[in-house]
Amino acid sequence: MPESIWFRDDARRRRPRLSRERIVEAAVALLDAEGANGLSMRALAARLQAGTMSLYEYVQSKEDVLDLALDEVFREIDEPREPGPWRDFLISQLTQSRAVMHRHPWVPALTATRPLLGPNAQARSRLFYGALTDAGLTGPELTAAVGTLSSYVNGYVASENIWWERMRTSEADAEIRAKVDGHLRENSTEYADQAQVGNGDFDGQFLMGLDLILDGIASRLPETGLRT
Repeated sequence: MPESIWFRDDARRRRPRLSRERIVEAAVALLDAEGANGLSMRALAARLQAGTMSLYEYVQSKEDVLDLALDEVFREIDEPREPGPWRDFLISQLTQSRAVMHRHPWVPALTATRPLLGPNAQARSRLFYGALTDAGLTGPELTAAVGTLSSYVNGYVASENIWWERMRTSEADAEIRAKVDGHLRENSTEYADQAQVGNGDFDGQFLMGLDLILDGIASRLPETGLRT
C-alpha cells in the first residue's frame, strides 16, 4: 500500500512564496541585528530561506531594499487623529522619530544619504510642512525650519546611539560624567565655561534643545501666525 502523503516530508506546510512585503520585513530585522553594513542580498536571502536570485524578482538592488526598509519604519510614527497646535504636533512627531531611531539605529545614517520619497516618509513630510505652513512660515524659512528640525533629531539620536553603544549601561555613563565633571572643576579657571556636565538626562536635554529651536521658529512667525 503506498505511503500516505501525510506521512511524507512533502506534507509539511510549504514556505510561502516571497513577496516584497516579506523581503522588507526581513530586511528591517536584519538591519536591526547587523546594521547597514551587515545587509547584503545573500544575507537577506538566507534570512528568508530563499535563493539570492529570487530576490531580484521583487527588487533590483540592495539600494532598493534599503529605500524600502527605511520607508517602512516611518510607518511607526503615528499620524495625529485631529489637528492641534503646531508646536505640540512637531514635538510629538519628532519625539516619535527619535524613538524610531532608537529601535532602528541604522536609520539616522540612511536618512542622510538618500532622498526620502517613499509613501510613508512623504505622508509625514506633508504633515510637517503643513503644520509649519499653517503656523505662518513660507518660502526659504519654511524649508530651513524643516531641515533644521530634521538635522537636530538625526544628529542627536546618532550621537546617542554611538554613546550607548560604547557605554552600554547607565552606570558607565554616570561614571564617565563624574570623572569629566571632577576634571573640569579641578581646572575651573581654564575650563570656566564648561565647569558643569549634563546629568545624563537625554530625554530632558533632547526636549530642551528642541524647545530652543522651536522658540527660534516661533520668533519668525508673522504677528497673525499661530505662535503657540
